[in-house]
Amino acid sequence: MVTLSKTLITYPSAPELANIKIQSCLDGDTCTTTKRGKVKLAYIYIPNLQGKKADLISAKAAKDHVNDLISGSKVTIRRIKENKYGRTVAELFKGPVNIQEQLVEKGFARIYERYRSQCEWSK
Repeated sequence: MVTLSKTLITYPSAPELANIKIQSCLDGDTCTTTKRGKVKLAYIYIPNLQGKKADLISAKAAKDHVNDLISGSKVTIRRIKENKYGRTVAELFKGPVNIQEQLVEKGFARIYERYRSQCEWSK
């Protein structure tokens, strides 16, 4: 995994952003809300738990970390779009911490290069 050598940026809680409650995370980058919606974490790649590209050890570590961090918690969401599977693609914040940024910083995820320019925190 690629990690960034800088410290995490903290963001003020943005009142214009919506709050949601995360029920659980199915893997490191897809979570369900208590309203039964699914949220795909934007800009990052985390190894899959299943399929041809599965990396069970890394994927399980990422899933466990993100579940420990946000399952059962209210988070702030910055919606970006809806993907072809009907999931909301978004950035999530727990207080002032950007969840995607933390996952990258801690080595659980890497930034998709094609989206790097859209990631304020990756610059």
